Amino acid sequence: MSDAGKELEGKAAGGYRVLARKYRPADFSSLIGQEPMVRTLTNAFSTGRIAQAWMLTGVRGVGKTTTARILARALNYKTDEINQPSVDLSVLGEHCKAIMEGRHVDVIEMDAASHTGIDDIREIIEQVRYAPVSARYKVYIIDEVHMLSTQAFNGLLKTLEEPPPHVKFIFATTEIRKVPITVLSRCQRFDLRRVDAGMLTEHLNRIAGLEGISVEDEAVAMVARAAEGSVRDALSIFDQAIAHGAGTVTAEQVRSMLGLADRGRVVDLFEHLMKGDTAAALTEFRAQYDVGADPAAVLTDLAEFNHLVTRLRFVPSAASDVSLSEEERRRGAQFSTGLSVRVLSRTWQMLLKGIPEVQSSNRPASAAEMVLIRIAHAAELPTLDEALKSLGNAPQGGGLPGRPSGPAPSPSNGVTNAVSVARAPVTSGGQTMRLVESAPVDYVAPPLPVAEAAPAVPVRSLEDIAALADANRDMLFKTQFKACVRLVGIEPGKLSVSLTQDAPRTIANDLSNRLEKWTGRRWLVSVSREDGGPTLAEAEAAKKNDAILDAKNDPAVAAILSRFPGARIVNISIPDAPADEPQTETDPLPDLGVDDDETDI
Repeated sequence: MSDAGKELEGKAAGGYRVLARKYRPADFSSLIGQEPMVRTLTNAFSTGRIAQAWMLTGVRGVGKTTTARILARALNYKTDEINQPSVDLSVLGEHCKAIMEGRHVDVIEMDAASHTGIDDIREIIEQVRYAPVSARYKVYIIDEVHMLSTQAFNGLLKTLEEPPPHVKFIFATTEIRKVPITVLSRCQRFDLRRVDAGMLTEHLNRIAGLEGISVEDEAVAMVARAAEGSVRDALSIFDQAIAHGAGTVTAEQVRSMLGLADRGRVVDLFEHLMKGDTAAALTEFRAQYDVGADPAAVLTDLAEFNHLVTRLRFVPSAASDVSLSEEERRRGAQFSTGLSVRVLSRTWQMLLKGIPEVQSSNRPASAAEMVLIRIAHAAELPTLDEALKSLGNAPQGGGLPGRPSGPAPSPSNGVTNAVSVARAPVTSGGQTMRLVESAPVDYVAPPLPVAEAAPAVPVRSLEDIAALADANRDMLFKTQFKACVRLVGIEPGKLSVSLTQDAPRTIANDLSNRLEKWTGRRWLVSVSREDGGPTLAEAEAAKKNDAILDAKNDPAVAAILSRFPGARIVNISIPDAPADEPQTETDPLPDLGVDDDETDI
C-alpha cells in the first residue's frame, strides 16, 4: 500500500468528529445557559432530595439529551474518594465514560419516536424490578417522550409514581404540551432555555481558539444569530463555515453560505426606507439580491433591526449585546432617538405581514420590492396624531407654518370654508414629510339626529314571539320555543335568553333568523349563563295549576267533587261574555271539565 493510501486509512480509522460531538458537555460546569437548572440540582443533591423522575423540555439543540446523560452520570458517580450522587464531576468516575458514550448497561436510552407502543413500555416495566448490574441506579432515558401512545403512557403511570428505589427516569421532549398531565405531575420539570446570542458568541470564540481557527467577530455574531438559541445548530453552522472557508471564517463567507445580507447594508436599506427614498431603497435591495441575499432573509434582517431600534429606545443598555456589530450599535442608537414609536410599530407590522408574502410567492424578489415600496410610501405620511398636532399648532387667523397668515376666508352662506394645509416640510419622528395643500372644499353640516322609528312589529316579551310564530303558522318552532327558552333581557334588536338542558343546539340561531324574517330587522340573540325567568310552557302550567286550585276552593265545585267520588278537575275554560250582557257577580258558575276514572262530567 502506498504512503498516501496509508495516510487516508489512518484518517478514516481515526474518524473526524464534528464540533457538536467533540465539544459536547460532559459535566454541569460546561453546560452553558442552564444555570437555574444546575443550581436546583446542586441543592437537591447536597440535601439528598433527589427526585424519582425528571422531565427536560426545550427547543432542539439546547442540551436535553446531554443533560440527561450528565444527570445519569451524577446519579451513579463513584470514585476512590466519593461514593454517592454528586454534581461535582471534575474527576472522572468509574461509570462516567461509559455513560457519556451511551454504552453503560445500567443506563438505558430509548427513542420514543421509534418505540411508541405499549409493548416497549411493558418491557421496561418488567425490567425495573431487577437491581442494576454495577451502578448505583438503573436510569431510563426516554427521548422525545411525547411520541408515546396513550396506552404506553397509561402503562407507565403506576411504575412512574412508585418506582423501585434503585430506578430513576429521565424524559426529554420538545413538545411538552403533548405529554399527559398525569405524567407531568409525577416528574420534576426543567425548562431548558434558549442560549442568548451573546453567550453563543463567547462559546464559539472559545472553540475557535481551541481549534486554532481564525475567525472574524462579525462572522461569529452571524452564526450565533442564525442558530436562534440552539447550541447544536450554532456548532453545526460553525463547522460548515470552517469547511467553507478552508479553516478561515470571514463574515463575507458566512453571509454567502447562509444567503444573508450584509448587516451594514441592511442598516443602509432601513435608512432609505425611513427617509421615504423609494428609488434608493430598491437599488440597495437589488444590489443585495444580486450578490446572493435571499429576499425573505433581507426582510427578516430589516425586522430584526427595526426591533433593535425600538428596544434601544426603551432599553439603551441593549446596545452592549456582544452579538451586535459596532455599526448596529451606533446607528441603531441614532435611529432610536429620531424615530417615533408609532413609525417603528407601523414598519414592524408591515414587515411582519410582508415576510410570509415573500416566502410563499413564486417571485420572491418582486414581492419583496412591493413590500419595500409600501414601507417607503408609508414613511412619507405622518401618523394621525402627528398630522393633528401639526394642524393644532397653526397660528390664529387660519395660517399654518410656512404659509403667510391672513384673514380667514369668509364663509359663503355659512356652508363653505377653505381648508388649507402647509406646503412647508413637517419634521416628525426624525423623518421629513410633506403635507399637500388641498383645494377648498364645501362644508356640509351633518344631518340632525333622527329618532329611530318604532318597529312595525313590536317585540317586548316571549309572548310576543310566540304570537308571531302562531301568526306565521310555525307550530313546531313555537312548541320548542315555549318549552326551551327563558327570558333574561330584551330590547329592540337584542335578546338575551337562557336555554333548558333539552333545548336544540340550533334554537338560538333559528330564533334570530325567524325574528329577522318576521319583524323586518336584524336581531342579536345571545345565550346567557343567568337563570332567566320561566319558559312560556312553565308559566302556562303554573297558571293552570293556580286556576285549578282556585276552582277547588269554590263551594259549588267542591259540592260537585264530593257528589262524584274519584272525580278530578282536568281543565278550566272561561268563555268570553256576550258584549250586550256583561258578566256580574251573580253570573252562573263557569263551565268546568270534571272527570273520574270512567266519565268526564
